[in-house]
Order: sequence, then C-alpha cells, then structure tokens
Amino acid sequence: MNTSPAPDPGQPMPSSADPSHPAGPVSGPSAHSPWHAVEHTENFPVGSWLVPARLRGAVVAVYHFARHADDLADEGDAPVVAREAALLALDAAVQQASRGTPSGIAVVDGLMAPAARHGLDWQCFRDLIDAFRQDLRVTRYARADDVQDYCRRSADPVGRLMLQLYGADTPDNRGQADAICSALQRINFLQDIGIDAGKDRVYLPEETLAAAGSSAAQLLAEARAGRLGAASRLAVQREWQRAQAQLQSGVGLTARLPWRLAAELRFIIAGGQRILDRIAGAGYDAVAHRPALGWRDAPALLGLALRPRRR
Repeated sequence: MNTSPAPDPGQPMPSSADPSHPAGPVSGPSAHSPWHAVEHTENFPVGSWLVPARLRGAVVAVYHFARHADDLADEGDAPVVAREAALLALDAAVQQASRGTPSGIAVVDGLMAPAARHGLDWQCFRDLIDAFRQDLRVTRYARADDVQDYCRRSADPVGRLMLQLYGADTPDNRGQADAICSALQRINFLQDIGIDAGKDRVYLPEETLAAAGSSAAQLLAEARAGRLGAASRLAVQREWQRAQAQLQSGVGLTARLPWRLAAELRFIIAGGQRILDRIAGAGYDAVAHRPALGWRDAPALLGLALRPRRR
C-alpha cells in the first residue's frame, strides 16, 4: 500500500485563466498503472492493481474529473469570482455531456463513454462541483448536520460512482458507502485542522466547539500557534467519536461487494481507522501532531484490513 503523496494529474487554475474555459486536458496516471490518493496530501488509496483492467479507464476518468474540479476551487491564486465562474462553466459542461453532446472539456468528455457503459449518475459529478463551490463561500458550519450535508456532496458521490462501476449500487450498499465516505471526509477534516486554518476554514461544527468551551475563532488561533488547547481538543474528540461511529457503521459493506472492491475498501477503511488511532494517540491534537501514514504502518493496516473494528 503506497501512502506517499499523490501524483498531480490536475492542472491548477492559473490566475489569468479564462473562467469560461476551465483548464483543458490533464495529465496523470494512465489506466494501466496503479495510482493512490485523491488529494495532494491524501492518505487513503482510491485505486490500485485491485481495480480490474476493464474498469481502470473509467476510474481514472472519475479521478481526473474530481481532481480537476478540486484544483479549480483550491489551487493557484485566482480570485474567488474567477473560481466560481470556472466551476459554473464546468457544471454547464457536465450538463451538456449528460445530454450526449461533447462539451470540449477533456475531463468532462472523458466521462461520457464510462457513463454510457456503466450507467453513471451525472448528478454525482454535479454534486462534487456544488461542494467545491461551497468551499469558496462557506468557511464555518453551525451544526453537525451542516457538515454532513457538505460530506453528502463532497465525498459520498465518489463512493456511489464506484458502486455503479462495479454493478453494486443497491440502496443498502449505497447507505453504507455513504457512511464510509462521509467518515473519511470527517477524518480528513480532523487531520487537516492546521492546513484548513491557513485557508480560514473550520469544518468542526460551531455547536460542537461551543459545547466543549471553544469556538471557531479560538480553534483558528490555536491552530495557527501550532497547538490546540484543552477545550478545542475536547471538541476534536467529540467529532472523532462521530467519525469513528460513522466509519464502523459501514464496515459490513465489504461482505457484499465483489472481492476486488471489497479488498480495496478494507484497506481504505483501515487507513481511516489508523488515522483516527493516531489522532487519539496524540491527545486529539492533530495540529501539534498531524497524523500521516507511512511504511511502518503496514502491519497495523494489514491487521485492520483483515479484522476491521465494528460497533
């Protein structure tokens, strides 16, 4: 299991980019080679040799689209108005492609054949764009339900698309896949408190922070200082418990999936669990001790993959 930072198949949007023409073809891993990680610093694998050859091209196409949209929202130094326009243009291209007409945008048109072949739901791609647009204008979340709504659009669509590719998109499977994807997104929030602070973003719900005696302003100040105080660590612990429960609630999905996807998912869940263990081991201060996975984690990951924790 490769846990190094991902290769960068997306093209960050330059500050001079024309928002009506989102960046064109992206380079990256081919459909014939393994790849790992969605984000530049992501620790969870999203693809490997476990993906059957017949699906690799489709999975790469989904990967490229998600990375491209994410880069439009977060990379480079373009102003917010330009990023918003670029994402809206990308959404218009998705709608056009969904009607069977090529849009001229490579990362969108690359989805047309897989969508037709596997019955992919185009709304999943629009949900991803909507979540990335939200990141441009929303930097605080009042309630846990608000965070979950963001996860529903920023993370759950990827799991649903994988189920569709593997012909395993049933209501029960979808519910557990959503739980796993949302949990992984929440784990990423906990892991990246310090990184998000640099973007003036706080994904911990304000109600959780307030109940613990902290606040978004306090969390940001502490994150920028490099260490969380007791109240903020208590808030992290409570969100940790939420993510832990959500992750474990999806474990049963692996018993109902094709073996390749089940094996991949076991390691994805193991990676999330290992990050949670690291956060707990650091006293819930993921700023002073940001958890990351390396080759020394391989035995623990294998153990977690073979015997995942359950509620």
